[in-house]
Amino acid sequence: MKIGVRSTDNWMRRWNFPHVIGAIDGKHVACKAPANTGSDYYNYKGFFSIILLAVVTSDYKFMWIDVSGKGSTSDAHLYNASVLREALEKNDIVGFPQPDPIPGDTEDVPYFLVGDNAFALRTYMMKPYSNKEMTRKQRIFNYRLSRARRVVENAFGILANRFQVLLSTMLHEADTVRLLVKTCVILHNLMRSRYPVMQNRLVDVSDQMEWWCLVPGVPA
Repeated sequence: MKIGVRSTDNWMRRWNFPHVIGAIDGKHVACKAPANTGSDYYNYKGFFSIILLAVVTSDYKFMWIDVSGKGSTSDAHLYNASVLREALEKNDIVGFPQPDPIPGDTEDVPYFLVGDNAFALRTYMMKPYSNKEMTRKQRIFNYRLSRARRVVENAFGILANRFQVLLSTMLHEADTVRLLVKTCVILHNLMRSRYPVMQNRLVDVSDQMEWWCLVPGVPA
């Protein structure tokens, strides 16, 4: 996974959240129950699956994926066992920006992924406030972070609607399902890059309309 400063600037320009390098989340891809695996592939939603754990860019491209997870595994457990977490811990990712000030400030701030409450808070992982009674500033922060993190959910939606085999229960062996998912992701990125008009227009138009709306806490 390679990261450039330009990609982080796009998060600020499009989603009003600075210093983001990507949004991370997991998606269950349904498959038949693999033989002799018990409940390993049975997820909390009530079906058998493999897990696509992904980091996406601000424009819905996949920059890193892991499809090794079994349905019963949590996103956090899969992430904690991944080479991505190890690389982030060791600061061993090519092009990972060094801390610098966010707009309007002078104090250096690290760059980070944005995730939900399943992930542990780290200097390289930002998550929402979880306390019940939040201040107005905390609510605004959670709103902005949620809006940025939603990009990964939208990317999953675009991927599945483009390759609708991902919406069905695949009757293949688990390793074949993993290969199919990887193939879909590669083709998705290719189409986003080479054929920009072939986008999920409903998602894109929705995001563009929201981008033009006033965001709480942002001066008009």
